[in-house]
Amino acid sequence: MYDEKYDVVVIGAGHAGCEAAHAAARMGLATALYTMNADLIAQMSCNPAVGGIAKGHLVREIDALGGIMGLVADQAGIQFRLLNTSRGPAVWSPRAQEDKAGYRQVMRRILEQTPNLFIKQAEVTEIVFDSGRVTGIELLDGRRVQSQVVVLTTGTFLNGLIHIGEKQFTAGRNGEPASIALGNCIREAGFNWGRLKTGTPPRLDRRSIDLSMFEPQFGDEVPTPFSFRTTTALENKICCYITHTDERIHDVIRRNMARSPLYSGQIQGIGPRYCPSIEDKVVRFRDKDRHQIVLEPEGVDTHEIYVNGMSTSLPIDVQREILSKMKGLESAQMMRPGYAIEYDFVQPTELNPWLETKKIQGLFLAGQINGTTGYEEAAGQGLMAGINAGLKVTGGEPLMLGRAEAYIGIMIDDLVTKGTNEPYRMFTSRAEHRLNLRIDNADTRLTPIGRRMGLVTDVHWDAYLERQGRLERLRQVIHDTRVDTAHSFFLSRALVFHDRPGIPSLLRRPEIRLEELIREGVLLTEPLRREDIVSAETDIKYEGYLRQQDKEIEKLRKAEARRLPEELDYSKMSGLSGEVIEKLTRVRPQSIAQASRIPGITPASLSIILFHLGIARSRPETENVV
Repeated sequence: MYDEKYDVVVIGAGHAGCEAAHAAARMGLATALYTMNADLIAQMSCNPAVGGIAKGHLVREIDALGGIMGLVADQAGIQFRLLNTSRGPAVWSPRAQEDKAGYRQVMRRILEQTPNLFIKQAEVTEIVFDSGRVTGIELLDGRRVQSQVVVLTTGTFLNGLIHIGEKQFTAGRNGEPASIALGNCIREAGFNWGRLKTGTPPRLDRRSIDLSMFEPQFGDEVPTPFSFRTTTALENKICCYITHTDERIHDVIRRNMARSPLYSGQIQGIGPRYCPSIEDKVVRFRDKDRHQIVLEPEGVDTHEIYVNGMSTSLPIDVQREILSKMKGLESAQMMRPGYAIEYDFVQPTELNPWLETKKIQGLFLAGQINGTTGYEEAAGQGLMAGINAGLKVTGGEPLMLGRAEAYIGIMIDDLVTKGTNEPYRMFTSRAEHRLNLRIDNADTRLTPIGRRMGLVTDVHWDAYLERQGRLERLRQVIHDTRVDTAHSFFLSRALVFHDRPGIPSLLRRPEIRLEELIREGVLLTEPLRREDIVSAETDIKYEGYLRQQDKEIEKLRKAEARRLPEELDYSKMSGLSGEVIEKLTRVRPQSIAQASRIPGITPASLSIILFHLGIARSRPETENVV
């Protein structure tokens, strides 16, 4: 007997849950978002920032699809920087410091204004199944809620265990209860689960810090927004501050290593390799005599400072000693200590590429429960899980973004194909075709998809069409304009001496920039945004590379089109090793291309599969059978 009924239930209101709930509701489905504390919706549990290398790409893609993280980050942002600008445009990535409280407020306001979305404060203790299919959830107070699909986005709350030195206690975040009953429910459902670990640094009182001892880090003079829908100018309201550890601090850490739960054996979960704790840095990078520390304000109306680079689970007295030996922090008052947290995750090879579990129909997982780390990775998964949960209800075909379409597609493919034994983080190096996956063309790649899914509003779509028209007019002006002797300065710089060369031939020279040509009147255009200029310039400067990547992408599409039947029995394919059969059976690849990305699947294995499907003409040599 059920007390309430919804089309979609989302459990957890972190960054994954917010995107999932918003997406399902935008698709016209009655959606309930359950959280243990409605005042902490979209809480930034760790650093007060959004974006960064590759993470900024994810936020742009979320925005292009009709998600909300980029909009919220722009509205709550207090310092904006575009990273990697010394390198090519493929790896430029925005990052913003956020007002932590403001971020929560903006997100909640957007969610509460979303039709069909209902926010519920309650603890979910059980997911109810019947014959291998989700039917609803049960709450701590005994109520039962019926739902056709459930999206689980529990972050670090499933059997969460906090470590501060020798002390440990259950919690989902410091000061909030863990989800013990729900965690046990997932374990008992028979999923392949494990334990991961993440950590956070101490927070300090700004008034107790001598900021004159630090190097200031300012925002960009012209801030870059995350959202294509942001039309108002962004403002830098705070400054960050940089310092470094030294050997005195490292000595303190070495002396107290036995008290670190990370090295005493107290912590069993595996932590993020690319965001190690300060004690891990000292141990793993013995050749380095210093490590960077950045003081990041957590908002404009708070004195709380986040000590980026000093994630730790050392005892509180050791944390204090470390801070006291850092110039400018000798008298620093700690508002919150750093800590590590262990939590349950489900091995993501348990999921289909559309993030529905293979064991239980109608159950979708997104965020840290899938083994990822970071707000942006969680939000990208949440958006896709919400869309596919909606499509499950309406009977539509699942949406799967390819590796050549989006960083979101790369992330999900990596997770469901390879699995993970450590917290997964997105990097631009994971993208085979990153020149095609730039922040400036995310809307061109993805907004039409978001429109088809029902996430892109009329206003958003009109703005997209207007930008595409603006870009087309800009490209036409570039190809129609020739440089005359009045601008001979640019001709000499580009080593072009024939009469009236075209703009494209100038732009192929690395030292000539389109922005400069526009500023100096060589090219007369309508008012443009930075992304417009970057898009047009990149298409010309990297035309040869882009053409080559297009050929590679077409080959990938053909490989992806070779679908593998869901019921394929690999154990009956003579010639495959036992290890290969186990991996193929566990992952259940959707295509030959996905099968090729499973670790340990050799070209010989693929040939055997193709032969059994009748695609290969001759029988390949058999592998050594284990």
